[in-house]
This record gives sequence, structure tokens and C-alpha cells, in this order.
Amino acid sequence: IIASMWIGNFFLIVLNLPMIGLWVRMIMVPYHFLFPGILVFCAIGVFSLNNSEFDVFMMAGFGLFGYICAKLEMEPAPMLLGFIIGPMMEEYLRRALLLSRSDPMVFLQRPISLTMLVVAVVAMVIVMMPALRKKREEAFVE
Repeated sequence: IIASMWIGNFFLIVLNLPMIGLWVRMIMVPYHFLFPGILVFCAIGVFSLNNSEFDVFMMAGFGLFGYICAKLEMEPAPMLLGFIIGPMMEEYLRRALLLSRSDPMVFLQRPISLTMLVVAVVAMVIVMMPALRKKREEAFVE
């Protein structure tokens, strides 16, 4: 695996060194010309996976959703992680509950799982503290 990485990096250097001028010129292309081209290539790539127009519309819908999230200053990374990790977490939660005969206390009996749950709760509290402090200060000002 490591040898293949070295070979791949070598070929990338061989291919990209002569094309440095092209990459520099591509960076200079104005955004209003570059953006539609990127959208077209994304749509072609999504359509070519299943030959389905629905996939292209779904890509456009998620793009619109991402734009709305950006305008509302919402971070898209936690949602993306939730979409990717959520189904796996749900499956493994179901497995753990099946193995423990539906006893949720199994997560508190082992020190590793208890520690991870405590760390998760502490992290959520730390993240929420600035917002709670701000609302509290607003309430005391009034």
C-alpha cells in the first residue's frame, strides 16, 4: 500500500509539474464563470451514477438546503456527520439493546461506556454555556 502511494505521488508530480501554468490560469477565472461549470460537472457526475433525473434534483435540493444553512449561519458539518454516522449509531444501539435484553443500564455498567457518555454530556454543556450565559445576561438587563 505504501509503495502504491509513493508511485501515485510520483505520477502526480510528473503530470502536474508541466500543468502548473494551466492551474494558475484556472485560479484566475472569475467565479461567475467557474461556478456554472462546476455545477454542470456535478450534475453530469450525479446523473451518470444511476441515470436518474431524481438524483440530479435531489443534488439541487441539498445544494439549496446548504445555501439556506449558509445564509442562516448554520454549520453544515454537524448535520453531515449526523447523516453519515446516525444510521450506524442507531444500528449499534439496537444491537447493544438486543444483547442486553432491552436494559438501557448496560451503558452505565461498563467504565468505558460510562466515561464516553459523561464526556459527551460535558462537551454538550460546554458548547451550550455561552448561549445560556448570553440569554441569562439579557434577562438580568431587562
